Amino acid sequence: MARQAWAALETAHCLYTEEQVAAALDVMAAQLKAVVGDANPLITVVLNGAVVFAGQLLPRLTFPLEVDYVHATRYAGAMTGGALSWVAGPSQSVQGRTVVLLDDILDEGHTLAAAAGKLKENGAARVLKAVLVTKDRRREPGLEADFSALDVPDRYIFGWGMDYDGFLRNAKGIYALP
Repeated sequence: MARQAWAALETAHCLYTEEQVAAALDVMAAQLKAVVGDANPLITVVLNGAVVFAGQLLPRLTFPLEVDYVHATRYAGAMTGGALSWVAGPSQSVQGRTVVLLDDILDEGHTLAAAAGKLKENGAARVLKAVLVTKDRRREPGLEADFSALDVPDRYIFGWGMDYDGFLRNAKGIYALP
């Protein structure tokens, strides 16, 4: 399977280079600082996809914050979404907190909405959703992100934390299959 993944990378279209993603994260960090910089937010990372995104965004956030995670997935190694599965989190209390929920991609929006809903149910005063990329597609009302670094076409996307059948999360750009 690893060979097939690397072959996919060789034929994929690079949508954004490492430098373009870094520049977009600088912009997002400034936006987040303006909105939540004084709130002592709890940054909550959706595993596994948002690990790379969070690892690159967090050092750019120049204000006090705490970090937690949730693990919810609709993909579980598949290339299309299925039923939402909760694996873990959150581990810290969100009661009365401003929470910034980080996810890799806003596709249909169901995973992000469910995670935000769970945080609100647990008492978060405010939940803001931030994604690395937003896929260009129609969504049901309420399934949008508050912050998005980049837009991508409605194709299969991988790299920068987003996987191709479990592989290529470590690709240094953001790619689309042909």
